[in-house]
Amino acid sequence: MKTNNYIPQPIDTSDIQLPEELNPLLEAMAKNVHEIWAQERINQGWTYGEKRDDALKHHPCLIAYEDLPEEEKVYDRNTSVETLKLILKLGFKIKR
Repeated sequence: MKTNNYIPQPIDTSDIQLPEELNPLLEAMAKNVHEIWAQERINQGWTYGEKRDDALKHHPCLIAYEDLPEEEKVYDRNTSVETLKLILKLGFKIKR
């Protein structure tokens, strides 16, 4: 039996401050993160359910991003924030 000694080592982006003009991009990315997640779950046979049930593949977040509780939106936003910060940390520029 293999032991899992994996230790995540994400790039430290704590020194990166996102410019305010990226806020619309951040929210669009967060919505898209949710859409990709939801599409993947639906493709795997999951459907909406008021309570999460892994055996029945029901999930309460299989709803439109706009209808998600704020705490669920925060999860998607954090993923997007860290992606944008990594892009900037690696020296890339984001412009319209």
